[in-house]
Amino acid sequence: MVLMLIGEENMKLRQIALVASNLAETRGQFFQLLGLEDDFLDEGVGFFGLDNSVMPIGQTFLEIVSPNRDDTTAGRLLTRRSGDGGYMVLVQVGDIAPVSLRVDRLGIRKVWETDREEVTAFHVHPKDIGAAIVSFDEMRPPEEWVWAGPGWRNRRASHVEAISGVTIQCKDPESVARRWSEVFAKLVEWEGERFVMWLDEGLVDFVEAADGRGDGLSAVLFDTEDIGTIKAEAEAMSLEWIDDEVELCGTRLQFREV
Repeated sequence: MVLMLIGEENMKLRQIALVASNLAETRGQFFQLLGLEDDFLDEGVGFFGLDNSVMPIGQTFLEIVSPNRDDTTAGRLLTRRSGDGGYMVLVQVGDIAPVSLRVDRLGIRKVWETDREEVTAFHVHPKDIGAAIVSFDEMRPPEEWVWAGPGWRNRRASHVEAISGVTIQCKDPESVARRWSEVFAKLVEWEGERFVMWLDEGLVDFVEAADGRGDGLSAVLFDTEDIGTIKAEAEAMSLEWIDDEVELCGTRLQFREV
């Protein structure tokens, strides 16, 4: 089964954001598991009522956000999904203009936009695209990532090389996959027990929600050159390691040796 046609825009899975009720504790856990010594705390997310930590994973990034005031999207998500979990998928595009036009034509609401010298970006409403907030970001120059702060290459994790995939769980994965395919203009295929949307770098899986937590971002796939080190760190942290996977921050972290 194949859904939709392939678009021409270059798209990369560049950053995944998770939401945690306790930022300091969760940050420390990811530091140990992934081999990090430093991160970037972006004061700009205060606009959304958040504190955060952005951790470079090769050329990709993991962000942890935590609400610092009442009545935030992140806080409502913590309540709705009964705890920590997935929050946002950030995709880098080579040219944001046709993506923005397609989003408008599909009637999808943009909940935040910015246009600066170094970046043009917008977030789309999770109710319109389905299951998660998605951010589309055009960087100038394209090899940079402004959300990670200056000097991010000097802060990269030592145990993992990249974030290469993300899983979206939902009540109706076919419908949500179809909607994402329309928005991204990327091919979606049925593979085994899931729909898969391939980006130019990275992939998005769509599976049926089966854990009682409802629609949302449920898993992140990391590439590593040394899965034994990851496993040893997980065991030292008393995390249950099953099939090269652990759960942390209400999210399944999957590891693939490359």
